[in-house]
Amino acid sequence: MRADRLVATLLFLQTRGQVTAAEVAAELEVSERTARRDLEALALAGVPVYARRGRGGGWSLVGGARTDLSGLTAAEIRALFLLAGPSAVTPELRTALRKLVRALPAPLRPGAEAAAGAAVADGTDWTRAPADPGGPLSAALQRAVLDGVRVRLGYAAPGRPAGERTVHPLGLVTKAGARYLVAGTDRGPRTFRLDRIVSVEPTGEPVVRPEGFDLAALWRSLAGELEERLSAATVRARAEPAAEPLLRRLFGGLLRVTGRPPDGGPLEIEVDGPTPQAVASRLAGLGPRVEVLAPPEARAHLARLAADLTARYGPPPQDGP
Repeated sequence: MRADRLVATLLFLQTRGQVTAAEVAAELEVSERTARRDLEALALAGVPVYARRGRGGGWSLVGGARTDLSGLTAAEIRALFLLAGPSAVTPELRTALRKLVRALPAPLRPGAEAAAGAAVADGTDWTRAPADPGGPLSAALQRAVLDGVRVRLGYAAPGRPAGERTVHPLGLVTKAGARYLVAGTDRGPRTFRLDRIVSVEPTGEPVVRPEGFDLAALWRSLAGELEERLSAATVRARAEPAAEPLLRRLFGGLLRVTGRPPDGGPLEIEVDGPTPQAVASRLAGLGPRVEVLAPPEARAHLARLAADLTARYGPPPQDGP
């Protein structure tokens, strides 16, 4: 659009001080004739732009006038570039950051450029698995959210075959390295992990947003419900004191030490999880360093695991005499 081009022309002029129509044309990828018309339009609109003819001439702002179109403070600029800099992997975002740098007053640019290079985002975990698939499906969902278009999702929930459902894309959320689509469904708002989405097909129908929709508030509500389900069961156990660091790495805030004998005896602990069996399965990896006390379902699950493992990995039966 011409309005966007005029703003970009002004920012380029402000950054360079003096420019030729040919330089503007090269920067904005337009014809020299179009660049000249845009410069003249700025002057007619009251922007203090003037042309100096002849060798060494060009277009300048009268008296070195400047226009800070960003309206950002130094702290806001650093925060923005610190956040966006590591993620500037798309051509659109890189272009946007370059334009914003040109819009900033000269004293603020070094801080912005330093912030952009002050952090790195690594998209893989230590097993080399990508934390977020990105790519065309992620881009398609972003377009659907911004354009307000319903989509048909191919989605493979854990332990279930992939199915298809039509949803109202409401927003995208990143939590602990994983990305989620928040969408309206026939059963109310739901979350969908992006790495489980196998297809995205826009329907062309408009999204219906809840009245007073606020993505942050909705996410807090959905996340709270999920956290309640993830801590619906509690397992009590005794653990060797030396196992506490590993237990904290495994369970984080779901672990509570309820008793710490002064003589260095076993710790009394409680661990929350979605089911007693799920918690018991994770504790099984600590072997004899942890003894599960309750509930009975957790103990029975461990007994079944032990029997299955013994049957598979135990010593072969001895032949009779």
